[in-house]
Amino acid sequence: MNKDQKQEVIELLKSKFSQYSNFYVTNTESLTVAQVNSLRKTCFDKQVEMKVAKNTLIRKALEALDSEKYAPVFDSLHGVTALMFSDSPKEPAVIISSFRKDNGKLEKPVLKAAFVADELYVGDDQLATLTKIKTKNELIGEVIGLLQSPAKRVIAALLEKGKNEGAAVAEAPAAE
Repeated sequence: MNKDQKQEVIELLKSKFSQYSNFYVTNTESLTVAQVNSLRKTCFDKQVEMKVAKNTLIRKALEALDSEKYAPVFDSLHGVTALMFSDSPKEPAVIISSFRKDNGKLEKPVLKAAFVADELYVGDDQLATLTKIKTKNELIGEVIGLLQSPAKRVIAALLEKGKNEGAAVAEAPAAE
C-alpha cells in the first residue's frame, strides 16, 4: 500500500468516525472467510457498516480527529481489527452476541472496545452491558408510556365509577 492509498484509507476512516457517534473495535482473527462474510452480511442487513483496516491507519484517523478524546481507544488497536459503525448504540453488540450463539458459541468476534455516545467501553466483558443500552427511540417510548400512565389510570377510574353509578341507578326502585 503506497502513501496515497494509506492517506485515502485514513480519510475514509475519518469520515466514518465523524459520521457515526457509535463505533465498535473488534477482533475477527481466526474467523473463516465464510464466517466473516456471514458477519458482514448480518451487519449490512442491520445497517451497521463493518470495515477492516490496519491499526496504524485507524489510530492516525482518530488522532487527526481528536487525539485526546480517542486516546483510550488506542490501547485496543492490536491484532486483526474490524470496526463496526452504527447509528444505534447497541446494534453491533447484539450482532456480535447473536453471531457467537448462531455459530456454536464462538468466542469471536471479540469486543476490544466500543465508543458509544462519547463513552468508552473496554473489553469483551462489556458486551452484555452494551446489548442492554436503550436506543433513543426506546427511551422516548418509555417516557411517553410514563406520561400516559397516570392519565390512563384516571380515565379508567372515572369509567369504573361511571359503571358503578349506572348500575346503582338501575337497581334503585322506581319512584311511584
